[in-house]
Amino acid sequence: MSASAYSPSGLRGILSPFLTVNSTVFATVFLPSAMEWVGDAGQIILLSCTTTVIHFRHRRDIMRWQVDSESNRIHMAVEGSVGGTTVGLHMAADTISNGGRVLWVGLSMPNPERFPQLFSRLSLVDSSRFHALLIAGSLEKAIQSIISAASSLPSVELIVLDDWCENSGKIPKKQLQLVTKLAESVSEKIRLVLISKGSIDASGERSGSIFARAENYFTQAGFEIWTFSRSANNHTRILSMGERSVGLRIVDDGLEHMS
Repeated sequence: MSASAYSPSGLRGILSPFLTVNSTVFATVFLPSAMEWVGDAGQIILLSCTTTVIHFRHRRDIMRWQVDSESNRIHMAVEGSVGGTTVGLHMAADTISNGGRVLWVGLSMPNPERFPQLFSRLSLVDSSRFHALLIAGSLEKAIQSIISAASSLPSVELIVLDDWCENSGKIPKKQLQLVTKLAESVSEKIRLVLISKGSIDASGERSGSIFARAENYFTQAGFEIWTFSRSANNHTRILSMGERSVGLRIVDDGLEHMS
């Protein structure tokens, strides 16, 4: 098949199952054994000199944020009402989509309207691998239950503690010891994410809008420090992971990279 068949007009016939009426071709790249097509519908790769599609990736999957940290111990400080729970549920949905199981601990169940949106890409069977536990006034009992579940349930890959401490002030030493006990008691292969409200730097000596409380304690305990805050325009979010930062926007089914 000639390269002319891979022109925008020729591609429309070959790729019609993947396109909408108004889809646009942004670029075509000819490789030694394949042709890559990139458009507003996503990325499609065809076997060279054929009409055989060997790869299709929807645009929403290309834009979807994926965790690129190798750390399995994460302490994330968030601004108030910025979407910290969304980050945790986004990670949970991706973990389940990849075959893993998630243990979620919080003061309340995830928002009943938001939760179905974030898990819309999962089947009911897959969603059953999400296990939620309420702290119900005793963080110690909740952590004991999580340690037990992590050792008895198969394929646990993610544990999230959401709003596990008070929203302001110094985190009590007892609570720090409890979450450290959790980190030490579950497999190092299980990712543990702690989500709590951050604090500001009243002295003005540090740059940034939000900081993790007990940062030194968690750093010494082997946690990577993340922060999640509003951008200057208030419409997008900034996720800082150690020395790296990404711009994200909140969409129905989670978080997307800024295009």
